[in-house]
Amino acid sequence: MRVTDYASRVLAANPGPMTLDGTNTWILKAPGAEQAVVVDPGPMLEEHLRAVLDAAGKVAVVLLTHKHPDHSEGAAWFANHASCGVRAVDPAFRMPTDRAHGLAEGDVITADGLRIEVLPTPGHTLDSVCFWLPQDGSLLTGDTVLGRGTSVVAHPDGALGPYLDSLERLRAFANSPAGVTRLLPGHGPVIDDPAAALTHYLDHRRERLDQVRAAIAEGHATPQAIVEHVYADVDKSLWPAAERSVRAQLDYLNG
Repeated sequence: MRVTDYASRVLAANPGPMTLDGTNTWILKAPGAEQAVVVDPGPMLEEHLRAVLDAAGKVAVVLLTHKHPDHSEGAAWFANHASCGVRAVDPAFRMPTDRAHGLAEGDVITADGLRIEVLPTPGHTLDSVCFWLPQDGSLLTGDTVLGRGTSVVAHPDGALGPYLDSLERLRAFANSPAGVTRLLPGHGPVIDDPAAALTHYLDHRRERLDQVRAAIAEGHATPQAIVEHVYADVDKSLWPAAERSVRAQLDYLNG
């Protein structure tokens, strides 16, 4: 489904409490271009991956926002069938595995009229990055910012300090003259008010930290006890993820 002049979305059939409607695989292609860039091929669901191949046509490269399987599991299969490479922060997902297929601050990917700038945003995972399309006003956020609800920062791979720094960086970028029109998330709908969404994310994290501090002061000493107190209104099926998030919050508060 075409979302902007430069970005189309293919939704993976992996809905769930953590993936919302499923993983958004993004196909980036300049108007009139032959080559595309594919961001987050998604899980190893062959029907989905073949749908992305059909929609993308010739693929210059695959980019990964982060290592989680619902974004990365199908990357190697897809790249082999598309005859292209994979660029990722984590060397384990690069194809080939050399440094040239990494992703770092200041990197710019160009392909057939596309310009994609790399913004490292560690926190959700330590290898998380966002991708900025200046021609389109679109920022691809992976799981750093979701289209609905809030993202999990799961200890130990997730870290709250870097995550808060990343959100502050993205909010400053959204408020800059760069012209950020929308966020294209890894799950959920497009966000048309980036600055407001990022402010909400920061406010939500600070509120949760205050709740965790209060729970500790009231004698709730373990992550499980804090989850039962702070996340009492959250479906219990999400408590394991909430506990990992609480561990990240405790690590941040004890740091």
